[in-house]
This record gives sequence, C-alpha cells and structure tokens, in this order.
Amino acid sequence: MFGISEIAILLIVVILLLGAKKLPDLARSMGKSARILKSEAAAMKAGPTPPPTVEGPTVITGTVHPAPGDTTRPPAGPSGPDAPRA
Repeated sequence: MFGISEIAILLIVVILLLGAKKLPDLARSMGKSARILKSEAAAMKAGPTPPPTVEGPTVITGTVHPAPGDTTRPPAGPSGPDAPRA
C-alpha cells in the first residue's frame, strides 16, 4: 500500500502543517476516539439492551360538563381523531 518513503513524506507534511506543539494533543484525542469506538463496538457485540418499560397513555372516558357560566356549546356529534369524516 504505502512504502516507508511515502509515510515519511506524509509525516513531514503533517508536522509542517500542524506544528510540533499540536501533535501530542492530536495523538491524545485520536487515542480517546479509538477507546470510545472500541467500547461502543464491544457494547454492540454484547447485544441490544432491552428498552425501558413504559406504560401507554391512560384513556379516560366520560362526559364533559360545561363550567357554570360557560356560554359555549360543545360541537354536535362526535369529534376528535377517531370521529367519522363527512
């Protein structure tokens, strides 16, 4: 793939572009990224975790009574997302 001379040229170019001061920080962040990737890959191989059990919404049925002094009237017939459309 790459020979030693090509790798050396790439390394010299990287040192010139980034500077010698930033190379340790770059290597440190690459190491952290590799560790995170490795741990995530191990977690994926371990299998999926079961999703937390969440109860569905509670449906309350009943009649809606207007408040005293309320002058608005409820619509005639059923309404809502389950009501038949015209």
